[in-house]
Amino acid sequence: MRTQIILMKPKNLKNLKPKHMTPAKKPPTKKTTAPAGETTAKIAAGAETAPEKEQKNKIKFEKGPLYYYANGKRKTAVARVKLFLSGSGEITVNDKSINEFFTVPYHHEVIKSPLRLVGHVKTFDIKATTIGGGINAQAEAIRHGIAKALLEYDQSLRLTLKKAGFLTRDARIKERKKPGLKRARRAPQWNKR
Repeated sequence: MRTQIILMKPKNLKNLKPKHMTPAKKPPTKKTTAPAGETTAKIAAGAETAPEKEQKNKIKFEKGPLYYYANGKRKTAVARVKLFLSGSGEITVNDKSINEFFTVPYHHEVIKSPLRLVGHVKTFDIKATTIGGGINAQAEAIRHGIAKALLEYDQSLRLTLKKAGFLTRDARIKERKKPGLKRARRAPQWNKR
């Protein structure tokens, strides 16, 4: 034998709510227009307008940042790149010199290629932090990051970097394995019987 529980909705829900749960009524606000003389007095007293706030923000950045920052990616490698303006062309990757981290000279050429293209090889000190991927993917991720950071430094370099293909994120990554197949597309060997 089953017992049935019947829930009934009370008819008067307002009476059941505690007073602290009901929203407080706000008094209506009156819109008043100030005479033209009062607005100039407020500005003189210290109230800021939108153009004044923008000027203050611009003043903060007139000194220039300590470095130019960008992220670079390739396959599963991610590189955080900082270009320090007052530099001598020294490159450090994961707190090691470029010669210690990348032993193959080809990777040095890949990393320095955007700088060589725009003629800023000795202008910046570069500090990069890479994670994921292999050595080749990390080198190309640093190259991508350097190109994007150069764009932060000078927007006029965009055309030359874009033509060389350094600003394009290479979207080719490993395709996922599919069920019923050995890899992404490799099917199991076919048996006649």
